[in-house]
Amino acid sequence: MVAASRCFNILLRCKTTFIFSSSLVRGLGNRVSIPHYPPHNYFTCVRLFCPIVSKIVGNYNSLATQAARDDEGMADEFLNQILATYRNAPNSSKERCNAYVHKLCKAGNLSTAIRLLQSLRHNNIFIPNAYNTLLAAAAERNQIDLSFRIFKDLLVFHGPLTLTCYLNLARSCADTNDCTALIRYVKQVSDLAFPNNMIVINRIIFAFGECRQIEKALLVFNQIKGFGCKLNVITYNTILDILGRAGRVDEMVLEFTSMKEAGFVPDFITYNTLLNNLRRVGRLDMCLVFFREMDDSGVEPDLLTYREMIEAFGRSGNTGEALRLFNDMKQRKIRPSIYIYRSLVDILKKAGKVDLAMSISQEMNSSTPDLFGSKDFKRKRILDMRSRAKGQASTMNNGVNWLN
Repeated sequence: MVAASRCFNILLRCKTTFIFSSSLVRGLGNRVSIPHYPPHNYFTCVRLFCPIVSKIVGNYNSLATQAARDDEGMADEFLNQILATYRNAPNSSKERCNAYVHKLCKAGNLSTAIRLLQSLRHNNIFIPNAYNTLLAAAAERNQIDLSFRIFKDLLVFHGPLTLTCYLNLARSCADTNDCTALIRYVKQVSDLAFPNNMIVINRIIFAFGECRQIEKALLVFNQIKGFGCKLNVITYNTILDILGRAGRVDEMVLEFTSMKEAGFVPDFITYNTLLNNLRRVGRLDMCLVFFREMDDSGVEPDLLTYREMIEAFGRSGNTGEALRLFNDMKQRKIRPSIYIYRSLVDILKKAGKVDLAMSISQEMNSSTPDLFGSKDFKRKRILDMRSRAKGQASTMNNGVNWLN
């Protein structure tokens, strides 16, 4: 063992990379240069050390192969157990399967996990939670091939997927630069989802945006026609929001122009997306342009739109425009909120318009029972969520996109 250790130390000082095999040992001493060691020692070192390394590597490979076989054997045994108990105890069988898949994923044995799940599927047993667990594990390891494989199974055999599934799919693509492969995978998903493929494509675009993979979202967006899909307002709204949140407001405005040129009519969400993102980067001049266009198009702004516009102009020092918007809101019979009043009073005080601030404050105090408060906002949010959920259900039945 001491001799082997000395040989190993000598070889570590060598500047040549070895591929150990018996055919390379002969004559190796003539090709290796190790300072202060006579040439005949090189051959002796390699001749002594090569069998040791070969044995270690061979033992490791043997152990790894045996471990893989053991995992496969255990998976086959587990599969037989599930098949035997599923009919009489489906719920407990699903729980056991999900726990076993979680264990395999934690050990990094994703290939055995997918093989087990697909074997169960071939026996008409589909366990969505186990697939979701595996999809999350594949996303953590950036295994795009496996992620799309799992995603397609979920899409075909499980139906409408949660947002988490889409986000995990997007995360699995984080490290890939192979645009051709990505588009090929998305095209396969689109074909499987027909006739509701725009639902799926819109959500994939949205997920890429949420994961800050802007270029991939734009890539899919620009390839939609090649998928045999038709763009809709929701697709454009999603892209506008992705570009806006990334600070790419000029591209956002250009895409909005393309949207109108393509014959799509902007809706309330479209204009609010433009206004919110332009306001964030201080482009208040353009906010006014789109706010007026919104009004001219017959799309009425709501209380939150007014609040954000009033606060934005007030903070920028344009109290005149803030007051004009406030009066416009009241003329439209939109019930003001106590937050708008407080914000406006604070803005006017900072601008040195104390008398006007006091007047607005008195108006607020006299109108307090009729003002929109925190409870009203919560109630409105709940009603909006219920309304949106009903809309999603009905549009799903009609094969129409229901994102957002």
